[in-house]
Amino acid sequence: MQDFSGLGLAAPLLLALNKLGYTAPTPIQAQAIPHLMTGRDLVGIAQTGTGKTAAFALPILHHLITHPQQAPRGGARVLVLSPTRELASQIAESFRSLGSEMQLSVQVVFGGVPHGAQIRALQRGLDVLVATPGRLVDHLDAGAAHLGKTEFFVLDEVDQMLDLGFVKSIRRVVGTLPKRRQNLFFSATMPTEIAKLAGELLNDPVQVSVTPVAKTADRVNQQVLFVETHRKRDVLVDLLSDAGMARTIIFTRTKRGADKVTQHLDATGIAAVAIHGNKSQNQRERSLAAFRAGRVRALVATDIAARGIDIDGVTHVVNFDLPEVAEAYVHRIGRTARAGAEGVAISLCDGAERDLLRNIERLTRLNLPTQDRRAAPGSPEAKPPARSATSPRPQQDRRPGAGPSRPQERGFGARSAGAPGSNGPSASRPRYNSARPQGERRRGDRDAIQPA
Repeated sequence: MQDFSGLGLAAPLLLALNKLGYTAPTPIQAQAIPHLMTGRDLVGIAQTGTGKTAAFALPILHHLITHPQQAPRGGARVLVLSPTRELASQIAESFRSLGSEMQLSVQVVFGGVPHGAQIRALQRGLDVLVATPGRLVDHLDAGAAHLGKTEFFVLDEVDQMLDLGFVKSIRRVVGTLPKRRQNLFFSATMPTEIAKLAGELLNDPVQVSVTPVAKTADRVNQQVLFVETHRKRDVLVDLLSDAGMARTIIFTRTKRGADKVTQHLDATGIAAVAIHGNKSQNQRERSLAAFRAGRVRALVATDIAARGIDIDGVTHVVNFDLPEVAEAYVHRIGRTARAGAEGVAISLCDGAERDLLRNIERLTRLNLPTQDRRAAPGSPEAKPPARSATSPRPQQDRRPGAGPSRPQERGFGARSAGAPGSNGPSASRPRYNSARPQGERRRGDRDAIQPA
């Protein structure tokens, strides 16, 4: 397929693509769009940064143009579910850009922001609704959303949905959809769980795959530096002294770790911002905007940003901590080498992370090049700094019956008694719970994503 005109897309879409500078479809677009134009259900497998969003947005928009009708009040003609707020915003923006030459109503629904504007948009009716599962279930439970006239149902990053325990929320949403609809599943990997879910929810789907499972980006130069834990921050500063690391994303395992790395970089004169689950939506958007605009060189993130953050020109990805789930490595390094560019991924690995490194190499079927950056034995740098005798210790709650001072956390998908969808007692009418975590849960200090 040489250009988009050969796909039979409507003229307004070809005009928008031309204005955006897109001339030729990517492999996933060239293979998926013809099937979707004929109304087939589809499972699309492609690594991050290959144009999956346009692969499903273009044929959907073509249908909206060629089959015009009023958007259903309280619902939408198109529903796209996304695991994170950032990815949901990015998908909605892609729909707006590709549909710039048509009258299109698009709304993003996710947690961490007031409900009012979302409810008003639903009441008017939408062409395209992009949502995270938790907040959409809130609207369903409160009677603000009605999805019985949805024509297209899209699940994006399905493997992450399943990894993060979204199955119940997905089934809750699917139960409100009409049986006659077109289903589209897009993902970067294809574990057996996705095949099982596709078999349940899709009707005779065609599968399109343009990359092997768990294949890392071809244009990423990957390397591993062996270094002691206590020296990682100093090694990171040394790496960032290279002016070639002009736009770098640094991944940490915990929210607290992300803040500490950011503070350390700022203290050494390297402009950095952090993004993780303890940041408000406005803080996260400001940090991303500063990074996109080049006002800061480094974005320090937990795995909340491992997928869905599409930022042009990311030169380097640094795994300050190796991920506990090997698949996350693939998505982390996919933040660089996008849109045909090349990139570099550097992983800092201490002795306790060797098993994690082996898991990554098994998954990717690669022997990653390594370099020993450990301090020479006997040198002062080889020993971690001693803990001060006056260092404050965690305070415990001494009230009768009180447990540890750290609050107990709920598991994946947990809801308090009485919340919508729980098995416990509830009020006669579901109420919005604006205080519940939106997008993340806490396991200790780790930043894992929950239905938002």
